[in-house]
Amino acid sequence: MKYKHLFSCFFAVILIFFTSHVIIAEEKNIYEERIALYKKTEAVSEIPWYFIAAVDQYERQIYKDIEDDQIISIRIPQELWFGAGNHATDKHAIQLFDGIGKDGNGDDQADPNNGEDVLYTMAMYIKQFGHSEEDFKIALWNYYKRDLTVQTIKNTARVFKKFNGIHLTNRDFPVAINYNYSYRNTWGDRRGFGGNRIHEGTDIFADYGTPVHSTTYGVVELKGWNLYGGWRIGIRDIFNIYHYYAHLSGFAEGIKVGQIVQPGDVIGSVGSTGYGPPGTSGKFPPHLHYGMYKDNGYSEWSFDPYPYLRKWERMAKTKD
Repeated sequence: MKYKHLFSCFFAVILIFFTSHVIIAEEKNIYEERIALYKKTEAVSEIPWYFIAAVDQYERQIYKDIEDDQIISIRIPQELWFGAGNHATDKHAIQLFDGIGKDGNGDDQADPNNGEDVLYTMAMYIKQFGHSEEDFKIALWNYYKRDLTVQTIKNTARVFKKFNGIHLTNRDFPVAINYNYSYRNTWGDRRGFGGNRIHEGTDIFADYGTPVHSTTYGVVELKGWNLYGGWRIGIRDIFNIYHYYAHLSGFAEGIKVGQIVQPGDVIGSVGSTGYGPPGTSGKFPPHLHYGMYKDNGYSEWSFDPYPYLRKWERMAKTKD
């Protein structure tokens, strides 16, 4: 009976090990297939692959019904794709009805369910505005007509370009783990300063001056003083998530709005600023308030960062 139990445990460990490696391999293959399509589209359209990849990445985050193994996620509105009154995928019919759908794989069909056709169509839409980053911004505004969407996609393209890839899944804990710190789940707790409200984040208590790290790849979207958060920084990542770091004692030297960051970059240090005009400090123990906000293309809302912090803490300790 004892050996049977040991064998069962051994088999379970082997199964978990094998399954996890299969999942990682499948995920890697998806990223490789995506970037191959982006670069193929670049070759035929002359639009930089990272522009196309950023649009696809943005749309992957705003739809709830995206499958895990779905390669391309861009969804161009049907009337825009086919033209008013048309439903035929024949590229000549679409052109006749002033649709924008294009044939990206050479089969004379412009199919909105075909990834190559979709990427080529989006690339050609962008191309009519030009090839520069400013032209890309104008194209995005004409297509989405939303400032935050334009800014998010443009910055994601910059991140993809800088790191020359899209498989950017590394993460870090927001407080240096070789310092003393403590935290618990405080999301949703009541707060009284400025009126009754809920706590939209997790408080990580640490000594003054403890380094604060970027948890993710992204771009600094905001930096400065806030009545509630004191000295704070906001970073928007490539998954349409805004990361909010508040009550800082100061910022890292040279950190500025528009700067591209990666996990582990020092962006500031723990403090106790806030709850008053610029410079107010010491109204509560030193800690980092860390919040996460999701954007779905229409609105933005906070969600509980605690489970992510626990995971990133384990990742950070493993690396050390």
